[in-house]
Order: sequence, then C-alpha cells, then structure tokens
Amino acid sequence: MTRIKCCGMTRVEDALLAARLGADAIGLVFTARSKRQVALARAREIVAALPPFVATVALFMDDDADLVRQVIEEVQPTLLQFHGSETDDWCMQFGRPFLKAIAMGDGAAALPRLHDYPHAAGLLLDGHGFGEAGGSGKAFDWSLLPGERRQPVILAGGLHAGNVADAVRLLRPWAVDVASGVESSPGVKDPDKLAAFIRAVRAVEAG
Repeated sequence: MTRIKCCGMTRVEDALLAARLGADAIGLVFTARSKRQVALARAREIVAALPPFVATVALFMDDDADLVRQVIEEVQPTLLQFHGSETDDWCMQFGRPFLKAIAMGDGAAALPRLHDYPHAAGLLLDGHGFGEAGGSGKAFDWSLLPGERRQPVILAGGLHAGNVADAVRLLRPWAVDVASGVESSPGVKDPDKLAAFIRAVRAVEAG
C-alpha cells in the first residue's frame, strides 16, 4: 500500500481532515525559509488533536541543531525530515529516525546524493533544485528514479490529484508527499483537492 504524507500543515482542521480521509502522516515545517512555517505552539495543538496511528514529521532545512532539539522536546514528532545540505552524520545526532530530501531538480547530477544518507529511514525525492526550499510544486523527471532502491522512496514535487495515480502506477514509491498540490494558499489545504488526491492514490490500489 502506498503511504500518503500531507505536508505543510498549519491548521488543526486541515490535519484532522487529512487524517479522516486516510493520510498516514502529516508534515510540520519549522524552517523559517518556508512560507509554510508553523509556530511551536500551533504545532503542539495539531499533534495533540491527531487520532492514533497518524505519524507526524518535523521538517527542517539547514537549521540550527538547537531548534531541532527544541522541536523534538516540545512537539515530539514521529520522524525528522531534512531538506538542506545536512550530512548523514549531522542528521543522526538527534537519535531519531529521519527522512532526507534529495533535490531532484538538478536532474542526473542529483543521483549520486541518493547514496549519501545510508542511515536515513527513507529518501524523499523532491522537484526543487539543490539549495532551494521544497514545496515549490515543481515535478522532476520521473525516469531518473532508479529501479533498485536501497531505501524506501517518498515521491514529492508537483504531485496533485491529476498525476499522482500515474506516479504510483509507474514508480511504485513507498509513499507520496503532497503540499502545494492540495492547497488553496500556502499552508491552507483545500478540502476538495485533498480528498481527490487521497482518493486517486487509493484507486490505484483498488484497481
């Protein structure tokens, strides 16, 4: 079954809707570089409101280690996610499972970085270029995705209800990750788009 992560949550009602519709995880962005940054107090409210078995992922991008530790202590996310130039060793220092985003917008030049994070619980392949923030809504060339994968792959970048079914059928990722593709504005989810996205993923499995 393809897992679904809805990222860039800033409102309790959006996170609850995603959970009710069948999302497996929600993402909370803490880096100041993102227009979807969520305050610690709001993040705690969102996590406290979620039902059981919905994972929470805390996203950072070249942020200070003290911020990561503060989020771990105050929010207690299930996983960490790093979007910047962090090294494998740096990501490991927190003693928590982590996802490492790989900027696939650079094309084939990004492929060597797929081997740089052997301790990551999974690799999130996003459509932005190296050094750029995620959540841009850019897709990348899916043909670059290797057939043999050492780690679970989370597919991101430009996904929406109109193309996610093709992505799941063609690439069989461990999970898909969506932010801008289900929004009415940055950080505000559109209920119809969110429902259509999750329905499209589940229809592939049902069919």
